[in-house]
Amino acid sequence: MSEKLMAQQYSPVAGLISSASFAPSFKRSMLSGAIVTGALAIGPAHGQQAGGDPAQLSPVTVQGQGVAPYQAPAKATSPKMTAPLRDTPRSVIVVSEELIKDRGATSLQDVLRTTPGITFGSGEGGTPTGDRPFIRGYEASTDIFIDGVRDYARGSHETFNLESVEVLKGPSSAYTGRGGTGGSINLVTKSPKLHDFFEASGGYGTDGQWRSTADGNYAFTDSAAFRLNLMKMGGEVAGRDGLTMDRWGVAPSLAFGLGTPTRVILSYAHIENNDMPDLGVPFQNKARPGRTTPPDVDRDNFYGRHHVDFRKNVFDTATAQIEHDLNDKFTVRNVSRYGKTLNHYLMTRPSFDNCVAASGAPCSTEGPGVQFTRADRARWRSSESLVNQTDVYGELYTGALKHNIAAGFEFGKEDIYTRNVAGLPGSDRDSLYNPNPGKHYSYSLTYGPRSKDGDIKTRSVYLFDTIEFSKAWSANLGLRHDNFRVANPSASRSDNFWNYQLGLIYKPAPNGSIYLSHGTSSNPSGENLGQAGGADGPAGAATLNDLKPEKSRSWELGTKWDVFDERLSLTGAIFQTDKTDARSTDPLTGDVSLSGSNRVRGLELGATGAITPKWQVWAGYSYLDPKIKEYRNGNNVFDGKQMKFIAKQSMSLWSTYKVLPQFTLGAGATYLGERFVDDENVYELPSYWRYDAMARYEFNKSFALQLNVNNISDNELYDASHVGIFANVAAGRSYMLTATYRYD
Repeated sequence: MSEKLMAQQYSPVAGLISSASFAPSFKRSMLSGAIVTGALAIGPAHGQQAGGDPAQLSPVTVQGQGVAPYQAPAKATSPKMTAPLRDTPRSVIVVSEELIKDRGATSLQDVLRTTPGITFGSGEGGTPTGDRPFIRGYEASTDIFIDGVRDYARGSHETFNLESVEVLKGPSSAYTGRGGTGGSINLVTKSPKLHDFFEASGGYGTDGQWRSTADGNYAFTDSAAFRLNLMKMGGEVAGRDGLTMDRWGVAPSLAFGLGTPTRVILSYAHIENNDMPDLGVPFQNKARPGRTTPPDVDRDNFYGRHHVDFRKNVFDTATAQIEHDLNDKFTVRNVSRYGKTLNHYLMTRPSFDNCVAASGAPCSTEGPGVQFTRADRARWRSSESLVNQTDVYGELYTGALKHNIAAGFEFGKEDIYTRNVAGLPGSDRDSLYNPNPGKHYSYSLTYGPRSKDGDIKTRSVYLFDTIEFSKAWSANLGLRHDNFRVANPSASRSDNFWNYQLGLIYKPAPNGSIYLSHGTSSNPSGENLGQAGGADGPAGAATLNDLKPEKSRSWELGTKWDVFDERLSLTGAIFQTDKTDARSTDPLTGDVSLSGSNRVRGLELGATGAITPKWQVWAGYSYLDPKIKEYRNGNNVFDGKQMKFIAKQSMSLWSTYKVLPQFTLGAGATYLGERFVDDENVYELPSYWRYDAMARYEFNKSFALQLNVNNISDNELYDASHVGIFANVAAGRSYMLTATYRYD
């Protein structure tokens, strides 16, 4: 398959959409991007002869994925990545659709939970609930992208419409703009193809959990196709008393001009989660400071309220993309996206707020009569975003030097809205060991008017170039400038900052590379506006302080090799990221200042692909040394402590073997080390091992049965904590039997 056709098949879904909420200057900026694309599309097209007559295009052979479905594709989906992944001087992890299906992952959290080097933080109500990953030691909750466009909303992402998940490691502001200190996550959605197929699946498992999906594609001309993905899921969470989930999603997409010089893809996605919120078990007890891990309670205990707690999390995303081949070397692409989200909940925050430091038994002993406190956490938060990107990319020569180049600009605006929620049930106390989540509460919720919490505006321009000096040597260069403006009802700030990416690549053989790279990132004040409460102290990025951006720099030395006839990819890297000018309390004035610093050193190893045509493997190991160099929160000094929420060691191994042509077995193990959950390094979540397995029998090319068993040993696993107040509990042992029908 040619690189040009691969770009057409796997390019992101995006487009041209306007918004009345944009300021006039942003309207002009967005319109200019569309006009530039349209004007370029009118120019001479690839495949057109000088005389104006259409040229005969060469036949194209379309091939499916070979014997290594777990192996990453040759190139990332973003045109900013101007070299194949093997020759890209930074760590990139790709989780394929096949791996997601084999492991039975239904959410982004499921995918990231088994990805080494990633841990989780937790919302607690004031800090919104939803996906909150930490990559290489740094929060990335607002560094999640969908087809290369930032998804600012905090929520829970699904997998039913994903072709892959790309994790870009290390400071990535040159690629993605603000943030990205530890890396970023790109969700690659499904797009129309030029062949007909239909796949439907239905599964049933533990505690009545069920899931059904459908994926249909219809090519109605030789260059146009329509694709529709559907999902519905319900039932209870394994090992959690009466904790229910209810999700559904629909994602249609329409493409014109596939396989031609000018391509247009339009898409829409609606995803709705009505899962019952669960913050886990109460954790820190000031009356019993000697216990530094979560209390020994029945994992099935639910500390919320069955008939009270709820969460409605809605994503609506409309995208369109215009892509035009200017000639056989260069392509121009314009992407616009409008997104609207809602995160609305009433949940219980369990804690030992009733047990103060001086209290005696049963708080100090945590005997049979000890109680915990249920507190209300309610929020109504919505966001609206409009983003436009224009890219021109291709290859050219300057003398003997070959350049793979990409240049572009981006305009975006994100608006955050809230409504005050009143009439809450109020706090109460209950038994720690025998909580009653079915208690009756008399209350009536009331809502205030919708008001604007603030907005973020960005204007960016960027340039990337991979320069090939010879077959053995190349350099990767990237430069980006951002104008970042943030405002809330009482303050505003504007920052201009540059970020860059430099890399040198040596190829001792065609199937391998050794690289050294240096990259930067910038974290401006207010970049997480509306995304956090006050528990993170001066280090939090949600508060709008009158401060310049934090700066991070990273060095990475690594190597990548494709072995076994290039079916298996092996990677290894050592790195160090230094954040200087970090937000901290000034020791003299007590104000928030840029007087802090921290550092993460690490090692990462990976193996993905096929050892033999029958034997697939996906494995990784990560070692992180996350250190606070200087940080104060008020009068508390944390110099020399380990950064919270981060595990020093994590690893994951998943492997499948085709025992018979129709029968495949798979198994895996995941390890996550201890994590401190507070700056003082007192309270920690214990390490754990998790074991999973899968068996699939394909009766014929159209029908298959697959059984997944996750957390086989039914270990008590803690995903995250919010500074030690409570600890989130992962699901217990679960089974899911899924039947799949496919027509091609």
